[in-house]
Amino acid sequence: MDANRRQGGIQQLLAAEQEAQQIVNAARSAKSARLRHAKEEAEREIAEYRAQMEADFQRKVAESSGDSGANVKRLEQETSTKIEQLKEQAAIISPEVIQMLLRHVTTVSN
Repeated sequence: MDANRRQGGIQQLLAAEQEAQQIVNAARSAKSARLRHAKEEAEREIAEYRAQMEADFQRKVAESSGDSGANVKRLEQETSTKIEQLKEQAAIISPEVIQMLLRHVTTVSN
């Protein structure tokens, strides 16, 4: 009987070892599946974030280029206005400048 008992104890130990190995394998498989799922979810979130950042960037580029066109137009208008003001001032001062030049050219010093 003692031999049967030992044999039965050994069989139980082997069965317990196999069961433990199956539990460990199942846990490893579950861990791998969780890691794979977490990686896929992280990649999806990264792709969404990248798409959002790209859309924000494109929107800002569009806004700034639109502002650039408005700035160019505003600067052209300011430049035209300034040129007109300078022409008007030159027209007003021109006769005085001509008179002053004629006086200096026609005056003879000793």
